[in-house]
Amino acid sequence: MSVRLYVGNLPQTFDAKELEALFSSVGEGVRFKAVNDRETGASRGFGFANVDDQKLAEAVIEQLNGRDFGGNALRIEISERRDSRSPAGGERRGNGPAPTAARKAVNKVVHSDSVDTEAPDPRWAGELAKLKALLANQTVGV
Repeated sequence: MSVRLYVGNLPQTFDAKELEALFSSVGEGVRFKAVNDRETGASRGFGFANVDDQKLAEAVIEQLNGRDFGGNALRIEISERRDSRSPAGGERRGNGPAPTAARKAVNKVVHSDSVDTEAPDPRWAGELAKLKALLANQTVGV
């Protein structure tokens, strides 16, 4: 079974062949794909490596995580699958589910041009309400 690894903290400009050589020094069966900016084509500083088996993936992480590459310490870890996280912005473009009410913020603050001097700062209103509720629920034994 193939294991997908996140490879982060890559330099903005790097030689892909040099990075592939670094992976092949650990073992054969590692395929790397850098993530580039859609508009400029420049590296976004991370990518993903597909590794043939779990033992090789663990060896890659053990040997290369934190290793210097192009002046940066590589960050390598097992990648989470998208379905186990919240969907990325690109997944909702027509083929993914629409945003649900559960994902919307409950205490969403809407900006208002009229400022009420008596009202708390709207950026902290939700937190203030929680603190007031906690205080109301506290009982002090004297």
